[in-house]
This record gives sequence, structure tokens and C-alpha cells, in this order.
Amino acid sequence: QVHLVESGGGIVQAGGSLRLSCAASGSVSSINVMGWYRQAAGKQRELVATITFGTYSETTNYADSVKGRFTISRDNAKNTVNLQMSSLKPEDTAVYYCAARFAGAGSRVYTEVADYGYWGQGTQVTVSS
Repeated sequence: QVHLVESGGGIVQAGGSLRLSCAASGSVSSINVMGWYRQAAGKQRELVATITFGTYSETTNYADSVKGRFTISRDNAKNTVNLQMSSLKPEDTAVYYCAARFAGAGSRVYTEVADYGYWGQGTQVTVSS
């Protein structure tokens, strides 16, 4: 089992920045893909960014809506994945969720909500105009 806990949400003005963190515990050696998703009120949960990591490399993937503004990164020593969000817009307002899974060999990018078996409880991000 893997336990995920998000932190770092809050209220920020448009154009500002926030940094979200997701701390993983438990069987962390069993996961090599982590992602951030978000769900705005009345909308479906959607991909924000994913990071696939191995012994020697990492691959990141971003939703078009956040490319150039958000950066996903991993701190292996702390078993955390971070999401640095800049140039925030009111439409970025949502509950942000951390997700994780194990991926087998291959280069597939996991983007669907159903691809992930482990989820955090979410952290609210509110961007005011």
C-alpha cells in the first residue's frame, strides 16, 4: 500500500505562485509514476502533470493548459513530488490531487484517472482575480 499526502494549497491572487507537495509513504519502492490532477467544482477530474521516474531518468508530461507555467519535480530522498505553479489564473482554481502507480516496461504515458490506483485526499487551490 502507498499513502499519499498533499500539502501547500491555499489562496493566491492571479499571477501569483504556489508550490504543492505530495509525500509518499508505505511501499514507495513499488511506484514509479506520480501525477497531479485537479478537479474544479462541477467538473471532472483532469490531468495536470505526470512524472515517470527510473534509476537514471525522469520523464514529465503536462496538460496543455499548464505548459510553461507549472513544473513537476521529484525529491527522491524525501519521497515527495512537487508541483511548482506560476502565473496562476482563476481557472486554475480546483482541488489538486496527487496520484501514483507502478508502470511496467515501456514508454507509455499514463494520463487517465483510471490509470492510477493510489490517491491523496486533495488540497484546495483558489486563485482570485
